[in-house]
Amino acid sequence: MEAALLGGFIKVILPRLFSLIDDKYKLHRGVKSDVRFLVKELRMIVGAIDDDELSATSSAAARLSIQDLRELAHGIEDCIDGLMYRATWEHQASFLRRSVRLRPPRALKTGAQLAREMQRLRRMAKEAHERKRRYAADFPAGGQPSSATQLVDESPSSPSDPRILDADLVGVEGPLAELLEQLAEGRPSQLKVIAVVGFCGLGKTALAAEVYNRETRSERFERHAWVYAALKSPREVLADLLRKLSSDAPSCQGKSVLETSDVGQLCTELKQHLVMRRYFIVIDDIRTEDQWKTIKSALPADKDISSRILVTTTIQSVANACSSSNGYVHKMSRLDKMCSKQLFTKKACPDKYSCYKQPDPAEVLKKCDGQPLALVTIGEFLQAKGWPTGPSCEDICTQIGYHLENDKSFEKMRRVLIHNYSTLPSHALKACLLYFGMFPSNRPIRKKSLLRRWLAEGFVEPQPSPSSPDPIAAFNSLMDRNIIEPINLSNNDNVKTCQTYGMMREFILHMSISQNFVTLFCNDKIEPKYVRRLSLHESSATVVDSFSTVDLSLVRSLAIFGKASQTVLDLSKYHLLRVLDLEKCEELKDDHVKDICNLLLLKYLSLGGGVTTIPRDIVKLKHLVSLDVRRTKVQILHVEVFQLPSLIHLFGKFKLTDIVKPKSEVHEFLSKGKSNLETLAGFVTDGSGGFLHLMGYMNKLSKVKILCELPAGCADRTDLKEAIQQFIEDEKQANIGSRSLSLHFGKCCEELLNSLKGPCYLSSLKLHGDLAALPQFVVSLRGLRELCLWSTRLTAGVLEALSNLSYLQYLKLVADDLDKFVVRDQAFCRLLRLSLELQCPTFPTIEEGALPFLVTLQLLCKDLHGLSDLKIEHLKHLKEVTLDPRVTPTTRGTWEKAAREHPNRPKVLLLKSVDAAQSELADYTIASEPAESAIQETSIPALLNQGLVASSSVMREQSTSVLSNMGLSEVSSALT
Repeated sequence: MEAALLGGFIKVILPRLFSLIDDKYKLHRGVKSDVRFLVKELRMIVGAIDDDELSATSSAAARLSIQDLRELAHGIEDCIDGLMYRATWEHQASFLRRSVRLRPPRALKTGAQLAREMQRLRRMAKEAHERKRRYAADFPAGGQPSSATQLVDESPSSPSDPRILDADLVGVEGPLAELLEQLAEGRPSQLKVIAVVGFCGLGKTALAAEVYNRETRSERFERHAWVYAALKSPREVLADLLRKLSSDAPSCQGKSVLETSDVGQLCTELKQHLVMRRYFIVIDDIRTEDQWKTIKSALPADKDISSRILVTTTIQSVANACSSSNGYVHKMSRLDKMCSKQLFTKKACPDKYSCYKQPDPAEVLKKCDGQPLALVTIGEFLQAKGWPTGPSCEDICTQIGYHLENDKSFEKMRRVLIHNYSTLPSHALKACLLYFGMFPSNRPIRKKSLLRRWLAEGFVEPQPSPSSPDPIAAFNSLMDRNIIEPINLSNNDNVKTCQTYGMMREFILHMSISQNFVTLFCNDKIEPKYVRRLSLHESSATVVDSFSTVDLSLVRSLAIFGKASQTVLDLSKYHLLRVLDLEKCEELKDDHVKDICNLLLLKYLSLGGGVTTIPRDIVKLKHLVSLDVRRTKVQILHVEVFQLPSLIHLFGKFKLTDIVKPKSEVHEFLSKGKSNLETLAGFVTDGSGGFLHLMGYMNKLSKVKILCELPAGCADRTDLKEAIQQFIEDEKQANIGSRSLSLHFGKCCEELLNSLKGPCYLSSLKLHGDLAALPQFVVSLRGLRELCLWSTRLTAGVLEALSNLSYLQYLKLVADDLDKFVVRDQAFCRLLRLSLELQCPTFPTIEEGALPFLVTLQLLCKDLHGLSDLKIEHLKHLKEVTLDPRVTPTTRGTWEKAAREHPNRPKVLLLKSVDAAQSELADYTIASEPAESAIQETSIPALLNQGLVASSSVMREQSTSVLSNMGLSEVSSALT
């Protein structure tokens, strides 16, 4: 496991090391030779690590070698960043030396010092190789399998046999009834596939076993079979199916034939067994789409038979693929607090103590976070230790790491989390997952900020490559595996905030801390080792002495949540920072920001606290990619910020009061097309100013948010009009890509909007202000897929004009009320999502044939009464209805009844209001947990007794001393 993480780290620094040979760094010939030597060494190390991952064994000596190599890799990174820091400073100093005598910063190393450092690293590489050779620790190692390896090699048959799953079910009535109903429903002439998906340990197998056992006792199906698909090839799964279905064939002969048959022969034989028979098959723990495609090809055409297949999987894309045609996906939910307490108490307390005061499970429920396997494991462990005379719940929770390492009853939990981590397809994904350890467990993580931090760290690349995914692909991969879950969704169904939960969170903390990937300061505990990424949580980082032994000069990523001591906030100590997140730092002041301007390698900067101004010296941050001042008190931003050559994202709510002179440095920089700015979100303007002229030079802008504060009676809006007109101009290119405009305006801007002319292009448009009529340029927009309108009143004329936007896919209307309006047949013919947020329940009438492809309908009005004459049966593709959480229980029940009667059985969700500090784009987001009465989404997963196949692991956050002795020497070999 250490090897995989180190391999990913080396792949990140290799290109940077190779770039040092470039002449701009002015290295001595001997130093360049050292660089070339280290590049070759690191490439060999990565190859050896990749080979080691294919081996099932790893010796103790090999694991010690990994520690040597990690120290070498960190030293190389320090040297690279030192050279880059020096080159950046010298480049800037060259422009100022004639007028100002510059004093080199403390972080600057001389050329001689860097040369000596390269020589030391070269010696370290040779010594590490000699040690490996001396102790026969070359990769791949040939040691004996560790206990952790043996844990992964579980038997694929016995734990997944529904006959031996003696499940102790809690809270499964809803999902069980739903799945049984899905088995009975559907077109009689078609095969139906039902997929049950969710993270390991939620009870998928137990729920499927309960359904299977009930069906085998009925007479609805002629054939029944249960197979376990994990760790098996498609041929093995097909052979298992045939064994279960071929009850009349002689066992010995059958086994011989099955062992020698290829996939084609097995498909033919399976079709013969199933043709013209009604069957029910459960495929447990299917993990790849290719596996399903092969199995599906072996199934006969289901002519008027109505057979059923139920699959369980941890991967969302696999579930979608299995159920893509005439299917259904049931996503498992975690247990609520009541059911969690019920299950834990049942497992922890023997029957003979039923009249005894029950243990306080608060800490256990917090650690387990509704995961059934974790509750069962800790409950059984507590009972085995002799409750009530044994350890308390609090004792166990503070020593979970120790118990996980030493108690056999925790093996399943450890095994499943190791599997989820080790099967991630790339080193980059592993690093992205461990980065979640930087964030407090009780705070949702903003998705877009997270992706920008991954980019700044170098885990991912802006464009995907064979060795590294792009940030969106990496995030989607973790979401697809249900390792992270969405907390809030925007109204157009995009994930806005997310988090890891329960035992996966504990495991990530353990891995990131034990590998020195993250140094976590929490409850006055810190690891004074290598500090590459430092995260300070809440108010415990105020103790000055805690940092007296920590070298902060090598920190690459710093995040502070809450208060911090002045020692920590002395930013002059952090020489090599790339990521600085201080938006939640309560003690941040303007004085601290001055030192930020000397962090020459900084790529990501997010500020908050009491900051009121950004110094002009920020122009020194030539590598800065993302600047976020939304949570500061900054109202005026110096135009020099637009001279930053690497800046791509700028967020805030600021004015630019400086007059940009025609021959100024800013003007020269922008007019030459040097700007890389793509996002300019939060620019406040009064309609005039030199900067508006310069926006036209920013030819990479793709997202602009302008807040118009025009003085009353202002007639000259030419500059603003031209800036907007230039941004929305249609170049008639086939693939312009995404282009988003957000305008906040008052009444005096109506003339400005009507003066904009087509042809123009936008993919997303948000208009926030009073609209008497829809501006003509909106109707002429090419490529418009998303449109959001905020107005006091939306007239029938505006609504009628909207219905002509034939390419619109998402429409959000926010108003006090709507004029009476009828959505006619074939209106909004491509619309997929419609959101109506109203003060008065004046909803439009929807004719049959209108909104033919609508998938999501959001009705956000607290005074909504019943269905409000909305006939959702006309919406043939509807899958989801979202209501205001303040509607009455009667109205909610009416909508749930209508949803059950709809052919698609759409989900009924309640909206969750979100603090603006946690939201990047929208005022409201959809809660990931729906209303309790929405059966499809709120179904509580099945819970198991000792036979539960899905399993999980837990690592506690605060027991640093235990975490460091967690037995990674064993866990690492479990990667394969």
